[in-house]
Parts: sequence; structure tokens; C-alpha cells
Amino acid sequence: MTTDPGANSGTNPGASPDITAAPTPGVPTPGVPSVPPAGRAGRAGRGTIGITLAVLAVVFIAVNLRPGATALGPVLAEVSASLQINGTVAGVITALPGLMFGLVGFVAVSLGRRAGLSLTIALSLIVMVLGLLLRPFAPSIWVFIPFTALALAGMAVGNVLVPAWIKRHGGGRTVALMTLYSMFLTVGGSAGSGLASPLAEAAGTTLSAGDPTEGWRWSLGFWGLAAVVPLVLWLLVARRTGHDFPGTPPQDEPDRPLRSSPTAVFLMVLFGVQSMNAYVQFGWLPQMYRDAGLDANLAGALLSVVAALGVVGGLVMPTVIDRSRTLAPWMIGFGIATAGGWAGMLLAPAAGGLWWAVLLGLGGFAFPTAIALIPARSRQPHVTARLSGFVQPYGYIVAAVGPMTVGLIHAATGNWTLVLILLACSGLVMALAGLRVSARVYVDDEITVQRG
Repeated sequence: MTTDPGANSGTNPGASPDITAAPTPGVPTPGVPSVPPAGRAGRAGRGTIGITLAVLAVVFIAVNLRPGATALGPVLAEVSASLQINGTVAGVITALPGLMFGLVGFVAVSLGRRAGLSLTIALSLIVMVLGLLLRPFAPSIWVFIPFTALALAGMAVGNVLVPAWIKRHGGGRTVALMTLYSMFLTVGGSAGSGLASPLAEAAGTTLSAGDPTEGWRWSLGFWGLAAVVPLVLWLLVARRTGHDFPGTPPQDEPDRPLRSSPTAVFLMVLFGVQSMNAYVQFGWLPQMYRDAGLDANLAGALLSVVAALGVVGGLVMPTVIDRSRTLAPWMIGFGIATAGGWAGMLLAPAAGGLWWAVLLGLGGFAFPTAIALIPARSRQPHVTARLSGFVQPYGYIVAAVGPMTVGLIHAATGNWTLVLILLACSGLVMALAGLRVSARVYVDDEITVQRG
């Protein structure tokens, strides 16, 4: 965790530092905008927010950007029975998160440019809360799907803009805020899937008017109530910061599209392939274990091992990125771990189940790495916003294809052999993409035309 050397300059002892919305004029520190001296605690004016509010805003939005998506899978059978949907429609529902994260993510930066980062994030939370609170009341699948898509659209905007917001306002605490963001993003996703069934069972016996099969409605609605907390925080943040979309310095104006940056393209591949692996793990890994002869509870526990290691990765990797000259050994390790985990599932899924879960969890460190590399591989906040709006939407579209393809192959072959071979090969692709973004190269330099 880095600290801002000027955080207490010119302040009274004990004053809490502010995180500012604009860098100090002058030569910027590479990769991190500098921060002017802070004011007295509790007196952050328009354009500034206190460090406590910044931390709370980042933590609470991170926790709430995933449960609305991950809580659905564990109760999908109950939803299907209640709303009378078939397997094809259920497959569409499971593909919605990746598709919405990708499609809506493409417009997130444009929305942020119009309204400002903070206000756009706050508005996206309003959309997310509405979708999450309304979908439990859906009388049919044709109402349930639009409300689910509405909630996912709000999450998609947050996915793209929060890393850019951290780069814009983080100053010397960018690494610390990215550490909190990536860690609690994983915590929230794991909580959504882990609590879904227990909440549904508890609500079914106490709150569903004698119909225990309707407990899923309370389980999904819980996350809409939980998301009210970050909504309030971000409305306060937006009031403090005003229009905070970063301007483009004339001397550094990028002339080339991001697809001309090898770092941006390979970072998108890294993000997409790892996200695809994560969706496959959450959607299909328990079934793979169960088909190998393990019971449902043990299969769920092994998936929890994968998720828990993802939390560790979110805690560790932003600091590793900040302090390492190259991430090449880590990227090779992520690829080997992922390939080894899937190969193990092919050769001895039951006998070595725990070991394969650990390897897949370690390979999953690539996800918080890719998230943290978005601000780390860009100097200027406006480039960070563009990079996030490129890497995540395209990456999530790649990720959405994974679970659907796995289901089609498994249905056609009747076994997991070809699926596991292809997933093991994805570890090689992930390592190669990771090697290309492992050095300290900045996207700003690759997209800016050098004039003579």
C-alpha cells in the first residue's frame, strides 16, 4: 500500500486527508496524478472528498457490483419452477451477465463524459437498485428478464467507470483503493453465490406465506436493499466532486484508437480469457465434480475454495503490480496453474479435487491483476477511462461465450473431455497475453501520435 507524501502537508495535526478531483499543475508523477495538500477534516469542498468517504464508496460499490448476477445461479432451479421456464430460456438468463456487462460497457465512458464519473456511477446505482428490487416481484419470465437486464446494466457502468474514478481521485492512494476494489469485488461475488440458497431457504420458511418455493424472491431482493448503501454514498460523492470526467491534456491528446495499442489489446485478451474461466467455474465446475462422484455439498465447498483464493488475489496483486518491474513470472504461473487445474479435472477429478480447486484459484489471480493493470498501464485518467471502456466490454463478451460453449459441447459429446482440454489450452492463451502486458509499458505512449 503506497502513501501520499504530501497528504499532511499544511494541515493541522490529526486532520484527515482529502482526495482531490484534479492533479496539481506541473509535471505529473508517471502513472499517478499528484495530489495537492489536504484541508482540514470534514471540510472537503466541491471537487474534493475525504479519504474516509472515498474508501467507503469504493468498498461498498465493489461489494455490490456482483451479487445481483452471482446470486441467481444457485436458485435458478427455483426460479425456473416458479416462473415455468425451460432449459433454453434458463441458458439465456445465465448468459445475460456477460452480455450486458459487455454491451452496456461500451457506452459507459460516453455517459461518464457527459455527466461526470461520480454522477454517472451514482445514476447507474439507481438503475441497479431498481432492477434488483423489482425483479423479485416479476409474475413471469418476460418481466423477470428485463428487470434482470436493467440491474446488470447498472452494474456494467460501474464495472467500467470505478477503476477510472480511482485513477482520477486516488492520487498517492491509487494502489490502496484498487486493492480494496478488486478484493471486495471478489468478496461480493462470492457472497452472492454463497448466500443465495441459505437466504432462500430461510425466507421460504419464514417470509413466504407458507410457500417455501417462493423464498428465492426474498433471496434476490436482499441484494437490492443492500445496494441502497452504496447508492447513498455515491450521491454524496457526486455532490462533492461535481463534473469530474478527466480532461484531455492538449500535449498528450491520443490520436489513435485503443485497438492500435498492443498493451490494450492483450490486456483485453487477458481479462476476457480469465473472466471466461471464472464464469465456467461458477457455472459448471460443481457439476463436473458431481459427475465425478462427489456430493453436492462437497462440490460447492470446492468452488468456495476457488472463490476464497480470488479474494486473496485481490488483496495481493495491486501491490505486486506497483512494486514489480515485470510481471512475467506471475503471468506464466497463472497460465500454468489454470492449465494444471483443468488437466487435473480431466485426469483425476475426484481423487485430487481439492488440489485442482487450489490451482484454479491461483490461476484466478489473473482477474484482479487485469483489473489493477487498467490504471497501472495508463498515465492520464482520461486514458484510464478509455482503457477500462475498451478492456472490460470486449472482455466480458469473450467471457459470455465460454459458459454457453461449454454447455453446447457437453450436450453434444455427453462428457467433459473436450471441454477440459480446451479449458486447459486457455491457460496457455492467458499466459501469452499476460506476458505482453507484464512490462511497464503505458497505453498513453502507444496511442499518441508523436509529432516532429
